[in-house]
Amino acid sequence: MKNFFIAMLLIVLALPARPVRAQTAEVTQLILNIEKLNQLRKILTELKKGYDILFKGYTTIRDLSKGNFKLHEAFLDGLLEVSPAVKKYQRVKDIIECQLALLNEYQSAYKKFSKDGSFSSDELDYMQKVYSRLIRQSIQNLDALTTVVTAKKLRASDDERLAAIDDIYEDMSGKLTFLRHFNTNAALLSEQRSAEKADTELMEKMYGIKP
Repeated sequence: MKNFFIAMLLIVLALPARPVRAQTAEVTQLILNIEKLNQLRKILTELKKGYDILFKGYTTIRDLSKGNFKLHEAFLDGLLEVSPAVKKYQRVKDIIECQLALLNEYQSAYKKFSKDGSFSSDELDYMQKVYSRLIRQSIQNLDALTTVVTAKKLRASDDERLAAIDDIYEDMSGKLTFLRHFNTNAALLSEQRSAEKADTELMEKMYGIKP
């Protein structure tokens, strides 16, 4: 900048002689123009710095966002996997055993009630509806269990999967408890009716009453 002013001064001195006042005005205007140029250069420099900071910040945020997305995506994909701890959870086996017990006990009870002659056709139809509803709901539970223990079907952590399995087990064991209670009551009713029938037949035989 110093050399620039020296050069400008030499140029001024080399110019034809003019009135001092005119020369002074020109020099003053030149200095003002230089100051404006320096101010403009400073403004542009600050703008460039601001742009660089902004762009760098944007790039950083963008890269972090991509990184976070990849981590998030990896986390979600991980939730689709099923750990051995979940697959080997004892309640999974218990649920399957409940299902088998439901099928076996319902078939055995219905076969018995159908043959003992203690229940009307309407009552047997009602029993069949109760059994069918239980079995249908238990199959829905098995479908839910399959979803929980099969990879790529459900996004859930191990704790969430184990909690879901516990819920399914509670529902299945509740259905089995209901079935056994239902069969027990039906069996008691069958025995009561059989006893009443036997008493009636005995009384008819004793008093010679024919139906």
